[in-house]
Amino acid sequence: MTPAYRRILLKLSGEAFLGRESSVDLDTTNTMAEEIAQAVRCEVSVAVVVGGGNIWRGKAHEAAGMDRATADYMGMLATVINALALQDALERLGFPSRVQTAIQMQQIAEPYIRRRAIRHLEKGRVVIFAAGTGNPYFTTDTTAALRAVEIGAEAILKATKVDGIYTADPKLDKTATRFDRLDYLEVLQRGLQVMDSTALALCMDNGLPIVVFDMNVAGNIRRVVMGEPIGTMVANAARGEARLVTP
Repeated sequence: MTPAYRRILLKLSGEAFLGRESSVDLDTTNTMAEEIAQAVRCEVSVAVVVGGGNIWRGKAHEAAGMDRATADYMGMLATVINALALQDALERLGFPSRVQTAIQMQQIAEPYIRRRAIRHLEKGRVVIFAAGTGNPYFTTDTTAALRAVEIGAEAILKATKVDGIYTADPKLDKTATRFDRLDYLEVLQRGLQVMDSTALALCMDNGLPIVVFDMNVAGNIRRVVMGEPIGTMVANAARGEARLVTP
């Protein structure tokens, strides 16, 4: 079968690296690497943006009086740790990868250079983007949207703990309904917690679809890239992406 997407950007939260006893769990990271490897085996170019919330939660420290910019920079450094862990896990599986950071760290990673990132992807390497955009006040969601547009990704795959976007938190509201498809504007109007408004606007302006899916189900990344109807797609309704609601 031909993949539905030839190049994707996978957005992983820092929580995806958590284990029961470690903020960067070896087994969990290995499992993620194997899931990414399945997509690469389908001849799909894969880039990854990682969060750092498993190591550093800047909002809590900001609430206690820490300067917002300082808290954000510390969060960027946390993402580098996660990126290096994922790179190591991928390469132990035999899949070459590169970490590129928005904050220069020459001893451990490449600086982010768009053309170099694209060249790595063309050669079949997984590219992991770390340190956000290099600027405070921007989330890793915005980083994911920005990098995806820059490298010519055909979709953003946002890995979560639930199987899509719901009308309410399904853990708290048993009547919550899952959407199959949504328009960007409806996500904003409904105040659904998919990505921040800056990231959504960037995706909308560039016609970049977002697929929200459950990372905890083995094989889901491969299913998405092969075009199976997994999770919820956020796209432009004007392009035929009619929204449906799953009962």
